[in-house]
Amino acid sequence: MNIRLDNAPLTDEQLAQLNNLLQDLESWQVEWLSGYLSGFRAAQEAMQGQAVSVPDAQQPSSVALTILYGSQTGNTEDVANLLAEKALAGGIEAKVVDMAEYKPKQLKNEEYLAILSSTHGEGDPPDNALDLYEFLHSRKAPELKQLQYSVLSLGDSSYEFFCQTGKDFDARLTALGATAIVPRVDCDVDYDEAADAWINELIEALSATAAISNTPSFNLPAQTAAKTTYDRKNPFPAEVLEKQVLSGRGSSKEVLHLELSLDGSGLQYQPGDALGVYAQNDPALVAAVIETLGFDPETLIDNDTEQQKLSELLLYQREITVLTRPMLEQWAELAGSDALNSLVADKAALNEWLQGRDVLDLIQAYPIKNLDATTFVNLLRKLPPRMYSIASSQAAVEDEVHITVAAVRYSAHERERSGVASTWLADRLTEDSKVPVYIDSNKNFKLPDDDNTPIIMIGPGTGVAPFRSFMQEREERDATGRNWLFFGDQHFLSDFLYQVEWLAWRKSGLLTRLDVAFSRDQAEKVYVQHRLRQNAVDIWNWLQEGAHIYVCGDADNMAPDVNEALLDIISQQGGKTRDEASDYLRQLTRDKRYQRDVY
Repeated sequence: MNIRLDNAPLTDEQLAQLNNLLQDLESWQVEWLSGYLSGFRAAQEAMQGQAVSVPDAQQPSSVALTILYGSQTGNTEDVANLLAEKALAGGIEAKVVDMAEYKPKQLKNEEYLAILSSTHGEGDPPDNALDLYEFLHSRKAPELKQLQYSVLSLGDSSYEFFCQTGKDFDARLTALGATAIVPRVDCDVDYDEAADAWINELIEALSATAAISNTPSFNLPAQTAAKTTYDRKNPFPAEVLEKQVLSGRGSSKEVLHLELSLDGSGLQYQPGDALGVYAQNDPALVAAVIETLGFDPETLIDNDTEQQKLSELLLYQREITVLTRPMLEQWAELAGSDALNSLVADKAALNEWLQGRDVLDLIQAYPIKNLDATTFVNLLRKLPPRMYSIASSQAAVEDEVHITVAAVRYSAHERERSGVASTWLADRLTEDSKVPVYIDSNKNFKLPDDDNTPIIMIGPGTGVAPFRSFMQEREERDATGRNWLFFGDQHFLSDFLYQVEWLAWRKSGLLTRLDVAFSRDQAEKVYVQHRLRQNAVDIWNWLQEGAHIYVCGDADNMAPDVNEALLDIISQQGGKTRDEASDYLRQLTRDKRYQRDVY
């Protein structure tokens, strides 16, 4: 039977091919083809950001997967979206939900759940995961015997509480009676391969559970692969347009302003996003490591699908400045060192020993006999990208991106040390050099949609970078909302970053208020949290008028101190108890009115 459609949106050749195909198909094959086309269309709509609705008769999946993500910067959200795309392409219904927007009591109605979370600070949940985390660990948490789940954790193994939030979610769900579909996976900073493997294993398990293993696996449209996309896996080589020192004479720090070209990349960013930079290790450190081990720098090492020289691998692709517990455990086993095994077993002693030490320290202190180059390279994790808050608005600078970089240099254990990316950018990068970059979106650090909304920005040191982008953006948008900046550093004369611009915005009226704290310009140290307390009445009034608060910078000291100051202000000015003030600040977080980008 030939199908005749006068208004068919097909060429005569395409229609003939379709008729020829259908003539040879049995009825059950036509049924299968109907489901295939439905799934293919669903994958296309997913790529276009459209809602997908597939009739049950055409999509036999009985699995509805809820994907919850907790993310401080955006990496976990990206993996969550990738899981959803692959699940959908495999015939599994999936929805992605920000943990901050998820109603915890809904858990008792879930059957299939994927938890993806990073870990923040000293093993703490990211801000948007806190409510769900606390609910699950409270007496209000229900039994979840009906729930099948899996957890993906993102973290950094150089920290003591590696992937702690994901571990806590996993343990608590098990305690509440839930069953793991596939085991939890803990990802280090080079998370791509581990995350992909977890996604594939989870989808395979869900497909088997739903008895849809014979459902065709739909690939994403081929035309999307033809267009070059620059991202974490495929960074764009951005040319250095300008590089200037921001810190003045006499400063104890070297702070740089870099302007990079994104021309031809198609990359787009918003104020609050970060720039991922793939840096290079110090050639002198690479040479010292190779010499100490007695290796030939020209030795070829298998690296994925190709061979590379040892010196190139250590220079561009392996982490040699940060030691992690997993590496030390493997090194201790290979070295057969009782002393190192004892050190690894003593958490407090190990944490103290790790401070300021790198791979060269390790191989000098605990040598391994007959170590070969391949084994050594395999002990090292991949060199991760370094993140820098973007200091420009694309609306203002177009095909450029600006970052603020503080060069890290210090002495430790009788040797000079330096930050990987910061000193590469400061010392060995020249104008016209190329920097591999990508945009790391952060929807949890964004300007209010309403341009009339007042904002309070707290950013000492290089933490002021994103607020430069905020001001550029609000200027371009003719935003009428009031803007208040709290900035701090050591000295007014040498460390007032972007001083000319802040004063110009203050004069024009775009910057409504500017409060600074230069800690070393007087006998008593003064920090931004002190300035906050001095302006408690006005801060409370701004909050009552709907102001959003943004904090960027040091996570270890500044951010907790600022948080304490805000709690004190809310308690004192709002007439609230400590618990009520905490609830008030938590509600600001839920409402996206209290956002932090701390590191």
